[in-house]
Amino acid sequence: MTITSTTNKIALDQDGHLCDHTIWTPEIAQQLADTLDVQLNAEHLQILQQVRAFFDKFNHPPATRPLIKWLQKTLPEHDISNQKLQQIFKTGLVARHVNRLAGLPKPPNCL
Repeated sequence: MTITSTTNKIALDQDGHLCDHTIWTPEIAQQLADTLDVQLNAEHLQILQQVRAFFDKFNHPPATRPLIKWLQKTLPEHDISNQKLQQIFKTGLVARHVNRLAGLPKPPNCL
């Protein structure tokens, strides 16, 4: 599976996650968000940057509870909750899709 950026094709795994998380850009994030019919704004991008920071610090993509706790700690001004993430990312599979849009692998234990 691939998506096409302005310069080249980007490889995705069978679940739609980037094969190489190091090539992530906000433009790629928007292309991935298009599959959820989500137009990314500054708040979305701040959340995605913090998801990537979690991955960098702990060397694994966050599951839902650690994701929410991390975002509440690092972005207190956004009043993050599972319900808010479901609403702004238009998905019930918050950890799975937020990690996907952040260019990261699927978290362990995600369907």
